[in-house]
Amino acid sequence: MNVLPYPLFVTSKQGEVIFQNSKMMEFVKTKESKSSETKNIINFLNDNTEDKFIYTNMDNRSFLFVKSVFSHMGDYYLYMGIESSSVEKLIERLKETEQLNVELDTIIENSYDGIYITDYDGKTLKTNTAIERITGIPKEYYIGKKVDELMKRGILENSVTHKVIKEKRTVSIVQANYKGKETLITGNPVFDKNGQITKVVTNIRDLSELNELQAALRKANELNENYKKEIDKLKGSNRNIDGVVVSSQELKIIYETARRISNVDATVLILGETGVGKDVLAKFIFNNSLRAKDGEYIKVNCGAIPADLLESELFGYESGAFTGASRNGKPGMFELANNGVLFLDEIGELSLALQVKLLRALQEHEIQRIGGTKTKKINVRVIAATNRNLKEMVNEGTFREDLFYRLNVIPILIPPLRERRNDILPLAGLFLNQVNKKYSFHKTLDKNLKEFLKSYNWPGNIRELSNLIERMIFTTDNEMLTIENLPYEYRESSNINEMITESITLKEAVEYTEEKVLSNAAKKYNTTYEIAKVLATSQATVVRKLKKYKITLKNKKNGES
Repeated sequence: MNVLPYPLFVTSKQGEVIFQNSKMMEFVKTKESKSSETKNIINFLNDNTEDKFIYTNMDNRSFLFVKSVFSHMGDYYLYMGIESSSVEKLIERLKETEQLNVELDTIIENSYDGIYITDYDGKTLKTNTAIERITGIPKEYYIGKKVDELMKRGILENSVTHKVIKEKRTVSIVQANYKGKETLITGNPVFDKNGQITKVVTNIRDLSELNELQAALRKANELNENYKKEIDKLKGSNRNIDGVVVSSQELKIIYETARRISNVDATVLILGETGVGKDVLAKFIFNNSLRAKDGEYIKVNCGAIPADLLESELFGYESGAFTGASRNGKPGMFELANNGVLFLDEIGELSLALQVKLLRALQEHEIQRIGGTKTKKINVRVIAATNRNLKEMVNEGTFREDLFYRLNVIPILIPPLRERRNDILPLAGLFLNQVNKKYSFHKTLDKNLKEFLKSYNWPGNIRELSNLIERMIFTTDNEMLTIENLPYEYRESSNINEMITESITLKEAVEYTEEKVLSNAAKKYNTTYEIAKVLATSQATVVRKLKKYKITLKNKKNGES
């Protein structure tokens, strides 16, 4: 042993050094007693394991000792060391590999999806805790069992492992597991350097939770859409709708009703005074219906077209039907409105003869052109409107009762503007903004004028209000529109007196009356002295008031101001 070029020594089972060669003595650098040598060697090797290989380092020299039983001299341990610079690198790589294995085990174990790894024969090598949550079976049960065995026991329905091995690619299947949960199973092959499959890594994802989340998401989206619709309705109740401001509660109810019946084909009869917005409501019904996608909105004013021409306008005519008729004939409004809406305004102006033909079109859903011999099917929704009392006309015999009931399926009465005064100022603001924007004006309404507009009875309703605002804008140079800018017939109307007594404060009423009296006096008299005498006040008061209201005398005399 002394002549061997390797360090070696022999110990008893108790760790007492029995022998060490010269190389070993050089290695531990000691010439002390055996007990001391034993202590140094044992500490040096740190041999407290049952490993057959012991690695140590001394003075930047690496040694690997091989431990074996030495029975030649009885039961002893023989330690033989080999010096090698590559041993240290191997040890480091081994430590890195061990650390990597720990990390991989941690990743696999903490995966939310179930993972199990099989060899080429389908034998389960490793799995994780998540598989217990998904299948309800302890993970230890899978270890060492083949997928064929799991299929026989009903734990698996199909084997993705066999498909991966057969097709040599990633394979995914969806199936119900042992607990009845829907799962997505994806198998991935692991190849060696020769391109042969050595293992299959399978991922199991529980789809039942995902399906529940998707269902909850769909429900939340549906609820969100419903909320959005309701919010849009609430917003829409106070916004402009095709040129009409819906602020009053009366009009909100009307337009909400119109929205609800927009997609039914029943005939609508819109009633109300001239200018209340019957045509706007009809267009709103059309715009909010499915017919707006497939058809047109055709409007016919039955009171504006002569009776002898109205029939051809409504029902059309064939070639040569009458003198002057087009050679190609002409489709009527019913045909043009096919799949859409036909709005018959002023329906009360129809002659009895045309009422009969209209009734047939509504009942049979077909029309016949003038001069034609064939009928034509039509798909038209009719909306009629009138400012007349059709019920009275029926009693008088000027309107057919059967046509009245055919039209009066869904009656909607729009109240006049004087009965929904909350709409007046928003409408006035809308018309003012429209004209200002169109002509780059910056006109505004003063407080007294707004009070007048709100209190006036508006026999012409919205149309009259719109015309008045536009008229005042074009005939007034001032940026601020006042009562003085109203046309004469409005300023002299009895409605102003009603406004003074009901709509403004006592001070405002006194000022308005004062201004009115002084203005009339200034037109009639030539001097402030004459005005003061007639009004039984001082001349100084008259001068001050004229200046306050910016009133000038009709014929100024010298010295007057």
